[in-house]
Amino acid sequence: MQTPDWLALAQQQAAWLCEHRRYLHQHPELSFQENNTSRYIASVLEQLGLKPRIVADTGVVVSIGRGQRCVALRADIDALPIVEQTGLPFASVNPGIMHACGHDCHTAMLLGAAALLHQHRDLLGGRVLLIFQPGEEKSPGGASLLIKEGVFDDCPPEAIFGQHLYPDAPTGTVEIASGPIMASADELYWHLRGKGTHAAQPQNGSNPIRAAAELVVHLESIVQHYRNPLQPGLLAVTSIVGGTATNIVPDRVELKGTLRSFDEQWRRQMWNRITAHSKTLCSLHDVECTVEIAEGYPALVNDAVATEHVRSVAHALIGEANVRTFEPKLWAEDFAFYAERIPAAFWMLGCRPPHLSTMPGLHSPQFSPDEDALPVGCAMLSAVAAAWLAR
Repeated sequence: MQTPDWLALAQQQAAWLCEHRRYLHQHPELSFQENNTSRYIASVLEQLGLKPRIVADTGVVVSIGRGQRCVALRADIDALPIVEQTGLPFASVNPGIMHACGHDCHTAMLLGAAALLHQHRDLLGGRVLLIFQPGEEKSPGGASLLIKEGVFDDCPPEAIFGQHLYPDAPTGTVEIASGPIMASADELYWHLRGKGTHAAQPQNGSNPIRAAAELVVHLESIVQHYRNPLQPGLLAVTSIVGGTATNIVPDRVELKGTLRSFDEQWRRQMWNRITAHSKTLCSLHDVECTVEIAEGYPALVNDAVATEHVRSVAHALIGEANVRTFEPKLWAEDFAFYAERIPAAFWMLGCRPPHLSTMPGLHSPQFSPDEDALPVGCAMLSAVAAAWLAR
């Protein structure tokens, strides 16, 4: 049975892909508020002759093909609280909300894959589960909610695949790596309570600003002390708020930060160490400290077999010269929740226009990916799923 030329087929529907991407870009919605977005996705799928269902309020799931075997594809659909500055004719009409992370493109490419896979469903060696997932940008992550709602129950997949636009690489390229490729990410909050006083009488108070200043330096030192230098890990304090005047020692200071790691054991050890060290150091200044740790996404670990499958498909689709090894980042991605349960592979899709050496990055108000990447991503999703079921 002849394998379809997925890239040629995707290129034939390039205008269709752009149409849907531009509508989604113009009408972005924040995490877990993607009501219009999910209705739009469901409508497009229904027009293709499919029968989607809504999950977790704003997620959309649909199955294509027949048989016992199943493979899953996922796209995220939410936008960010950013004021768009692209100047595009299809810029966001929703004030203060923008698709600055490419989820409009991810959604359009998965819609394109739905169209191609449905057209060639008789060639599939099983079923393809398409997941249009809400809330990737906001904890607890839409992936965790979909899993709790049993997104895999009707069609348990052997593997799951996903992709993300990558402005650091040119259009027409794919980057992927096996093993950990993105970090776990936890939110850290410190609440320091001292005793306010006149700045000219420090002996009458306990200064939480001094404690906070020492704490920031100390926290960075414990990462160096407890982390294997060959293993990535990061603790960053990103916000310090306290005080209102030059002559007043405040009674409270608030700090915020993030903990990132590829190593789950080290991550959990650091939770305890951050809390213990923070309390002990602040107590030296007669300052009370409470630490709140909001557990975020786990590290995203690509399965070796699934990764090699993607690499092989990409070689055939776009040529070996256009398939590169991805350098892992301390970003976070809730696709990791799927990867904890089933073999998974997540790749980066180049979207930088070929005439540019650099471009505004992800989460930038000027982020504007090359739409020529859409057929490539659409073809990758289609080919990866079909080839997996042909194994």
